Amino acid sequence: MIKFLVKRGSIIKIKVVSALQNNEITVISSKRKLFSVNLKELWKYRDLVTLFVKRDFKNSYKQTVLGPLWIIINPVLSTLVFTVIFGIIADISTDGIPQFLFYMAGNILWSYFSACLTKCSSTFLGNARIFSKVYFPRLVMPTAYIIFNTVNFLVQFAMLLVLVVIYMFTGTNVHPNALVLLLPLLLLHISLFGAGCGLIISSVTTKYRDLNVLVSFGMTLWMYITPVVYPISQVPESFRTLMLLNPVAPIVETFRYAFLGSGTFPWQYLLISLAVTLIILVLGMVAFNQVEKTSSTPSDSLAKLHLQLTELSNEHE
Repeated sequence: MIKFLVKRGSIIKIKVVSALQNNEITVISSKRKLFSVNLKELWKYRDLVTLFVKRDFKNSYKQTVLGPLWIIINPVLSTLVFTVIFGIIADISTDGIPQFLFYMAGNILWSYFSACLTKCSSTFLGNARIFSKVYFPRLVMPTAYIIFNTVNFLVQFAMLLVLVVIYMFTGTNVHPNALVLLLPLLLLHISLFGAGCGLIISSVTTKYRDLNVLVSFGMTLWMYITPVVYPISQVPESFRTLMLLNPVAPIVETFRYAFLGSGTFPWQYLLISLAVTLIILVLGMVAFNQVEKTSSTPSDSLAKLHLQLTELSNEHE
């Protein structure tokens, strides 16, 4: 026998009482803590995460002549623009590092952060049709976005490593150091910060959709207050501390210092950035869970679910 209680818009509790051969019981509930991350459930849906990563890859490069080559072409073209505008025309110092290499290092890391934040910010609006038809952990989507962007970054990073090796053998002022071992932590750090910000924006835009329009504009402004196209040494001393309080700034500065030997290692500000990231991530999960509670079970599928449960109950009575 199957007993269930249905509330308008959500299923509160499903209780299975029968001698079924399969003893596994699934409970779908809208009662959830403010901060709840069910990693075990997310792991069960790892195949779905892989499917969404493949879908994003195909959708990004389908009906294109060059296909995945755009992963490399995009940062190369944007880096060339930065080199011409900021390096040649504006003549901004790059602390002795070859201009193209300096801008490439900052560009690919910023693009990774920007992509994580932008994609995660569209979780609910961009997948409303899927969410209304089938249940799966909503964190599957942000996880798939981060993995997809990480793959793109690793391809671009491989290109950066090739350039670093070439410039090293040509005798330029490029000196990687032991901090390159921090790369996995830096990627985890910046991706979680981007995801946390994205989850907050995604939760808010379910009610205020005009905020989603401001995301791309805001990311452009954010880039210019982050040492992406200029070294931190070019920032006046009175503003340097304020600049490094930007959570992304010490990550970019550490990344560039590790692989190019340019700039400094602001470990104090990196720790502050980590603390801010954890706070933003918690707030993002709280906001995300609040919205997910109202959309975890599609309201338009309740009638079908009610019928399926009734039929299953009749079969085992």
